[in-house]
Amino acid sequence: MRFVVPAFAALMLAACTSQPDYREETAAPPTVPSVDLTRYAGLWYEIARYPNWFERDCTGVTAEYALKDDGTVAVTNTCHKGALDGEAKTAEGRARIVEGTGNSQLKVKFAPAWVPFAEGDYWILALESDYSASLVGSPDGKYLWILSRTPRLDAAVLDRLKQRAEALGYDTAPLEMTLQPQQG
Repeated sequence: MRFVVPAFAALMLAACTSQPDYREETAAPPTVPSVDLTRYAGLWYEIARYPNWFERDCTGVTAEYALKDDGTVAVTNTCHKGALDGEAKTAEGRARIVEGTGNSQLKVKFAPAWVPFAEGDYWILALESDYSASLVGSPDGKYLWILSRTPRLDAAVLDRLKQRAEALGYDTAPLEMTLQPQQG
């Protein structure tokens, strides 16, 4: 079975009704005004996530984004099952930018191209000015992640991102911290 991990991969499952909704607001949350996708590209470490079945028992979770010549974003998500040195599972996908959103809203697909409904929302809800950390989620409140360029995130930045999530109507109590390797 193909394993699917954070950020983009999970969002294709947004239509799945079995995932709890951790956001009571009905209006869509605002995203950041604009994102420089060249700066956003690269490796991100998952710091925290809402619980979901496809990341069960995942540690050392990362997402890597690369800009493609056709204007889409290649996505490679990786998880280590059970332990940081556990078997690595990867999922490859592609994201397209939603026009008129300043690159802060994307549609992500991990399913084959012929599957028409398997596209999910990836909204950048908060982004540090130096692109060192990001709050990403789906507007329906089923998915939320805190991402960092390093395996550890400063406690003040983590708190700030959680406060932003709460201000946008997301419940932060269900967030699970992701085990990451120690920084060297």
